[in-house]
Amino acid sequence: MDNESAPGRKAANGEDSIYWDKSKNRYVGAVSLGFTPAGKRKRPKVSGKTKTEVRAKIRKLRSELATDGKAPANYTVGQAVNDWLAKGLRGRDESSLALYQSLAKNHVIPQLGHAKLQQLEADAVDDWLVGRAEVLGDESLKKVRSILKRSINHAQRRGRANRNVVELVDLPEGRPGKPSSSLSMAEAESILRAREGSWIHAYVVLALLVGVRTEEERPLTWTHVHTEAQGEVKPHIDVWRSVRRRGETKTVRSRRSLAMPLQVAQVMRDFRARQEEQFRATGKTWSAEGLVFPDDHGKQRTSTNVLRNFRSLLGEAGVESPEKWTVRMLRTSCVSLLSAHGIPIEVIALVVGHSGTHTTERVYRKQLQPVIRDGAQAMDEIFGSTRDAPQSGAPEG
Repeated sequence: MDNESAPGRKAANGEDSIYWDKSKNRYVGAVSLGFTPAGKRKRPKVSGKTKTEVRAKIRKLRSELATDGKAPANYTVGQAVNDWLAKGLRGRDESSLALYQSLAKNHVIPQLGHAKLQQLEADAVDDWLVGRAEVLGDESLKKVRSILKRSINHAQRRGRANRNVVELVDLPEGRPGKPSSSLSMAEAESILRAREGSWIHAYVVLALLVGVRTEEERPLTWTHVHTEAQGEVKPHIDVWRSVRRRGETKTVRSRRSLAMPLQVAQVMRDFRARQEEQFRATGKTWSAEGLVFPDDHGKQRTSTNVLRNFRSLLGEAGVESPEKWTVRMLRTSCVSLLSAHGIPIEVIALVVGHSGTHTTERVYRKQLQPVIRDGAQAMDEIFGSTRDAPQSGAPEG
């Protein structure tokens, strides 16, 4: 059994050593590799929470060092990162590309870009991560570490690196993230009454009462919106696409069909009827294959266009500081409202398309009351009393 607290003898010259680093709050292992031509000791380092973990990392490092020798000596970390950004992200949507490029430009290349990849040591990566942890939250810190790790993996597959020292370094804890905001019940009721009849009203109703992602709404076509009940099948929406580059949803469980609350089905029926009339009035041919929320040119709306209209709607609804809100907060609000109404976390995760309950609980949900109900039924119960009943002759769905 490894005795973590037992003092060991001091390592002799030329031997590997393990010691406690108080500033990093973990054990550090130093591997002795002799001296550089300039007479400086070569001692790459690894770190871990226990001595056992550090010893395992030292063995891995020794194994990788034994295979070194053919990778180009002058290939830099910056070159590796830029090569990965250019060739390793094919198929990603534009927003993901922009995020990775921004993080690499601001948090990886300025600090590590000039370092020779073959000479990059785990200790340098460790120090870099500790420094980034002072300015980045946990999620951003994970992403910048991932950028470096994947860039080196990309270089390894092309014979430009023999080892990946990022795998030898623990991820420190970043700054606490900013919690997502959620609409109050009064605010939600207010925005559901704002700009009724407009496309942004229908867009907001669908996101708030059904929980559809904004990147899933923008490419939505009418063939995936079923506003009429068919036998026992309730009005529903098929969330099968997104604006990701290849059109796929975010995760496998994101591809889902969701029941629409009765008032959502009515809003979407009315909106489609108005859209068909507008097409006829302008001499255009309406098609169910067309977009539900097209721009003035019939093309898919940009995220910026949706955000601008959403904030304008918030202003008309009397929501305080609309400039602080983003469209994704409608999903946060949907989760919070369902949870406050008693829907369990497992059901909410299925409704919003999460691959598990962790994200739902830690990021989106604000309250927990464990009573099982259907999501669409719950939204009818939550907002049903605040909406006018369908007019006589209107389909009930």
